[in-house]
This record gives sequence, C-alpha cells and structure tokens, in this order.
Amino acid sequence: MYPRSAHVLHADALFASALQRSDELSVSQIRQAIATAIDGYGAAGCAGRVAQEFGDHPETAAVRMRWARGAVAVLQGQLVPRMRWIAAAENSALGRNPTAGLSAISSA
Repeated sequence: MYPRSAHVLHADALFASALQRSDELSVSQIRQAIATAIDGYGAAGCAGRVAQEFGDHPETAAVRMRWARGAVAVLQGQLVPRMRWIAAAENSALGRNPTAGLSAISSA
C-alpha cells in the first residue's frame, strides 16, 4: 500500500469530522476535530468516509475537501494557493487570531 502523508491523513480526518466550513473555527477546534476523527474512525475509516461522500455527492465533497486541505495547510504553516495574499507575518497570526487564516479559507 502507498504510504500516506500526515497532510493527507489530517485532511481526510477533517473532512470526516463534524466541523462545518461556515463555522468560525479556532486552530484548537480543528486540531481536536482531526484527533477525534482519527481516534474514532482510524486512517482507513476517514479515507472511507471521504470516498463515500465523493461517490454520493461529488460536487459538495470537492468543495469540502478543498476547505479541509487548505485548513490543514494553514495549520502546518504553508501558504494555500488561492490564499497567497496572507502575508508571511500573518502565518504566525494563527496563534494570535486563530480564525484569521481559516475564515479566509472558507471563502476559497
């Protein structure tokens, strides 16, 4: 089996979580949701939920996965392709204002 990266695992777990893109979320809420999903479903279970949603609702699943991947990238300090306007100084703003980068992702 192809080894999965932590980024992919975390994106799948966030996708499988109960969090919604429209919610005002803090970094700690997102990290907790990722941990809860991994603990509850396991890596294969999270991937299975992603696959099921892409089979049942491909249009909405694609939007949700873009949000999940973007949120995980911001958590890991990466710039998100559609969010390059986030200044380098604002990367550390996630600690000062946890929703600054994440609310921008939900509009992508």
